[in-house]
Amino acid sequence: MDDIEKIFGIKVGNKDFFVSALTHPSYTKENNLEYSKCYERLEFLGDAVLKLVVSSILYKKFPDAHEGDLSKIRSIVVSDYILSNISKKLGIDKIIIASEHDTKQGIMKLESVTACAFEAVLGAYFLDEKFDLLTGKLEEIFIPYIEEINKNMDKYNAKAILQEYTQSLTKQTPVYRLVKESGPPHNRIFTVEVEYNNEVIAEAEGYSKKEAEQKCAYLACKKLGVVECQK
Repeated sequence: MDDIEKIFGIKVGNKDFFVSALTHPSYTKENNLEYSKCYERLEFLGDAVLKLVVSSILYKKFPDAHEGDLSKIRSIVVSDYILSNISKKLGIDKIIIASEHDTKQGIMKLESVTACAFEAVLGAYFLDEKFDLLTGKLEEIFIPYIEEINKNMDKYNAKAILQEYTQSLTKQTPVYRLVKESGPPHNRIFTVEVEYNNEVIAEAEGYSKKEAEQKCAYLACKKLGVVECQK
């Protein structure tokens, strides 16, 4: 609990909420604990809390933006890739409780696990009646990400941009293929290529297939001149 309080700067009331928020399902299965003792239900709640706070930030920050544009930014901001990045920067990955086997495998570093634990902690703070304090902390965390994403939307929305461009030319869509996987189980690196019109136009690596595909699409967009190279 000391670690959580240091990370968020918000006092913990009901410790049980936060223990559950940091408990991976493998631990509850290994120890025959109730399903409710793992983070999955709290992650469901925290996901809603996060979307509400991020939506509020976007609504106030971009008063003239259409809801479709706000939705695009929000979908990127609350993606596993961004949440996992934040979770690791805060150190949440270091306090996740998993089974002995999964701990040895380094499951606490996985993108999906770190993202879920982050959202579960938000759910725990909501149940702990700390929503107002949590909102302030989340604004502090997410506004820099929102500003960066808005400034570099081409990079984060490259798959959609590439698909729209290729369909406008030939009605064909790009095809993404996983070329290889490398690295240990908890720190996999995925190499992906994208093909269009029977030609491989880009290849990229990422710590998830989605990240690799997005990077690959961005490189393809630059090669095809769809986005400016300096972005």
